[in-house]
Amino acid sequence: MTAKWLQSMMARRLFLARLGTGVGVLGAATMGSSAAMADAAAPAGADPAWRPARYAQDDWYDKIPGVHRFVFDSITPDGIALTLRFANNYFTASQSAYGLKETDLAVLVVARHKATSFGFNDAMWAKYGKQFSEQAEFTDPKTKQPPTVNYYAKADDSGDPVAGLMPALIKKGIHFGVCSTSTRGIAGRIAKANGGDIDAIIKELGANLICANARFVPAGILAVNRAQEHGYSLVSVG
Repeated sequence: MTAKWLQSMMARRLFLARLGTGVGVLGAATMGSSAAMADAAAPAGADPAWRPARYAQDDWYDKIPGVHRFVFDSITPDGIALTLRFANNYFTASQSAYGLKETDLAVLVVARHKATSFGFNDAMWAKYGKQFSEQAEFTDPKTKQPPTVNYYAKADDSGDPVAGLMPALIKKGIHFGVCSTSTRGIAGRIAKANGGDIDAIIKELGANLICANARFVPAGILAVNRAQEHGYSLVSVG
């Protein structure tokens, strides 16, 4: 090997080393530029941790006492019957397995669609049972006639395993959200059959909800959504 050849090899290696460093710097600069462009393209104030919006009219979801939150979505007469049975089991098992009190459980039943009428008391069923029955597609299982009382709110005197559960659950502190949208449809039926003003009928129905822990909600499906956003676990019962 000659000294001239060694000098040539060293010069070549130095050139390649410098070239590699330059490429690395260029790559880093390009990556940095791309990241900056991505950041610039992101919406201002974007937060990767999604949080639901809060509205003053929904504050009542957080005022129901309880460290465990459950919402039942009921849309049919059979559905609300199953809801009452499941809710009763929930209270019973929570007490027997965990030693929880009734006040530890925040339980909300949303009565919507064809379950809406069961959110009203006996006085309304006595007065508007025919229209309730038609809208819910429900008749008394024994008489096959429109009920004159809220079938699921009556005392347990018929052997029906569901009868008597609603009053018992109301005593335990269960809450009801009654669909205003379906109520307006029911009020329209009543007004058509009996005469009267729809808004006045809705006001009357609202004054005769099933219990003190019942309230109108703008729409049952909306209440189901808001309850989940306020930390309620959902079970849908057809």
